[in-house]
Amino acid sequence: MYKYDSYDQEMVDVRVEEFRDQTRRRLDGTLAEENFRPLRLQNGLYLQLHAYMLRVAVPYGTLSSAQMRMLGDIADKYDRGYGHFTTRQNIQYNWIKLEEAPDILADLATVEMHAIQTSGNCIRNISSDQYAGAAADELIDPRPYAELLRQWSSFHPEFLHLPRKFKIAVIASKTDRAAMRLHDIGIEIVKNDAGEIGCAFYVGGGMGRTPMIAPLINPFVPLDQLITYSEACLRVYNRYGRRDNKYKARIKILVHEMGKDEYTRQVEEEFAHLLTQGIEPPIAELERIIPHFADPAFDAAASDDLDLSDPDFKLWVDNNTVAHKAKGYVIATVSLKPVGGIPGDASADQIRLMADLARDYSFDELRVTHAQNIVFPHVKKADLYTVWQKLDAAGLSTANLDTIGDIIACPGLDYCSLANARSIPVAQKIAERFKEQDRLDTIGELKLKISGCINACGHHHAGHIGILGVDRKGVENYQLSLGGSEGADTSLGTITGPGFSEDGVVDAVEKATNLYLAQRQEGERFLDTYRRIGMAPFKEAIYG
Repeated sequence: MYKYDSYDQEMVDVRVEEFRDQTRRRLDGTLAEENFRPLRLQNGLYLQLHAYMLRVAVPYGTLSSAQMRMLGDIADKYDRGYGHFTTRQNIQYNWIKLEEAPDILADLATVEMHAIQTSGNCIRNISSDQYAGAAADELIDPRPYAELLRQWSSFHPEFLHLPRKFKIAVIASKTDRAAMRLHDIGIEIVKNDAGEIGCAFYVGGGMGRTPMIAPLINPFVPLDQLITYSEACLRVYNRYGRRDNKYKARIKILVHEMGKDEYTRQVEEEFAHLLTQGIEPPIAELERIIPHFADPAFDAAASDDLDLSDPDFKLWVDNNTVAHKAKGYVIATVSLKPVGGIPGDASADQIRLMADLARDYSFDELRVTHAQNIVFPHVKKADLYTVWQKLDAAGLSTANLDTIGDIIACPGLDYCSLANARSIPVAQKIAERFKEQDRLDTIGELKLKISGCINACGHHHAGHIGILGVDRKGVENYQLSLGGSEGADTSLGTITGPGFSEDGVVDAVEKATNLYLAQRQEGERFLDTYRRIGMAPFKEAIYG
């Protein structure tokens, strides 16, 4: 994984001291809140319902064990003993004291971490495939290019005050595990007919109050022009993006209103101009980055044999592990969705345990997923039972990956000042309703996502079943949508009809799944059945 050079470390250390001075002046009254607010947001510090919330960047979701351990220590030292992993592959802390925020940033800097650009109208944390570098189906490891984008976008003077926040994802597999087309820019590393590797650019996706799927604007940009083309896309947006209305400020609105063809024409024009300016990083910088992502020293003699005589272990292996590119290894996902738990939350002790397991059994590496889980990317099959036993003892062995129990949920009205309704109790009630393992296995793959407001931090638009909390005359109400997908077959969910109470939406989810089980054909997922029979039968089952 990437290691800071002297420039990276100095950049982060200087920012810590700048923020320490800004915080001191805010606390002594010489810096007004209206002037402090944009400064704290640039350092990931929000003021939420009950306290400050700090969001820490985890570039492309990759962490070392030392970094993970620090996240656990911060949870104990500065929060209430836990952290919340987010859909941006980051972690956030919900109970931060303003006077301690600079100390947290200083602690993070000791393990090459920061909270820079995790908020504000700038380019946010670059996300990627959580299985990058381990998956058998990827073309190349996309993370060196995500790292190049991180370096280009950090403190980019032209893009620090964009019309609105901006999100980029990079993948290198036809299996989209990063919701790439629901980003402002989605980049898929591809190979053309001539065998050359380049990038397909999708621009103008996003969720929120106006969800849109990014159209393909260029099927092949040479890999050594990745940064230049990204800059062209941003420049056109920065030039024309709305600044008078934050609800119409995202690039998806610009691409929609300008039209894909006209936006693409202007990007290509800007791209041609930028090519004459020579802004692409020198090849030597990419050559410096790539070795940081070299394969670890896999054991070529590792056995593919796996003793599955323990039924609980077998269930976890079947549900929470996937094939690795190296013989004798697997990719293992730790679900942070136990029945009755808060999706994405992990205690300080659990975080430190996962750090230790990564150090001992996964070549010192972990990944955060956009589904709010943790991945050990390189686990030898011979070690897997030991890993599972330690996870099981810590309450981290829930075998529900990609099932209805593996719920994505934002913090909602329990924490967020923007939320209209609570997300956490709904997620807990649904998990409890569907907690029997036989039922989870029977239903199979069903991705359920919950947002507490229209900002869609819980990605409800992309859920096979999506739930949106709204305010109906002071009462929490929940809209149900069906048919969303975040993968290669990206689609947006359709609202079923009138909303429900908290308990009513749990009943509605059950009615929808019961209809699916009654109507599905062999091999069909919930999403497949919905697409085949349409909304009408589901509406009848839910409201009839």
